[in-house]
Amino acid sequence: MMLSIIIPCYNEKNTIEKVVDQLNSLKIKKQIILVDDCSNDGTTEIIENIKKKIDKVVFHKKNLGKGGAIKSAKPFINGDYVVIQDADLEYEPKNLIHMLNLMIDKKYNVLYGSRVLGGNRYIDNDNFTSFFRIFANHMLTMFSNIVNNQKLTDAHTCYKMFKKDIFNKIILKENGFSFCPEINTKVSNLNIDIYETPINYKGRSYEEGKKISFSDGIKALYTIIKYSLIK
Repeated sequence: MMLSIIIPCYNEKNTIEKVVDQLNSLKIKKQIILVDDCSNDGTTEIIENIKKKIDKVVFHKKNLGKGGAIKSAKPFINGDYVVIQDADLEYEPKNLIHMLNLMIDKKYNVLYGSRVLGGNRYIDNDNFTSFFRIFANHMLTMFSNIVNNQKLTDAHTCYKMFKKDIFNKIILKENGFSFCPEINTKVSNLNIDIYETPINYKGRSYEEGKKISFSDGIKALYTIIKYSLIK
């Protein structure tokens, strides 16, 4: 079984090569698809220099956002399974081996890597770098669960793994971080169960390059409601 790994990347010059190298070190059959979302900090030049390490590279001429990058990668997927990998190393690529094995062994259609399972949940979890991020993630997850009739602990995790046919069935519309609530809601609309497994996670601060903002949380609420009504 092959895993297609989509890396949306915008201004991650300090980590992008490390991410690619860690993914290449995984002892699984894989395809790496990297989408440079019109970076302007030197990331593009680094990607040009490491293209031989990557199966497919797409360069955006305009910054579209995370969802836009994922949509650009979608036509090039060759794997039996698909997962999203952020370019900032908040998520450890070695988690993907465990997730892929679970997908295959349990015959899951969708599996999320939860940042809050398996430990203290939100209590004393400093990986989110601030109380506000803990609170916002919890509230957005609870709202998503209520609207979508799900029981997730971490609806907005990056590590979302799908069987290819399920992922291809979902027509993505959102360009930014709203990709997450969009796909959560559209999976719910298909009446497909989402399973979760604990993962390792180390969050960044905004000073270290964190990009998601309060306005993205408001957009997430709107996106959940929007796609729960548009089926």
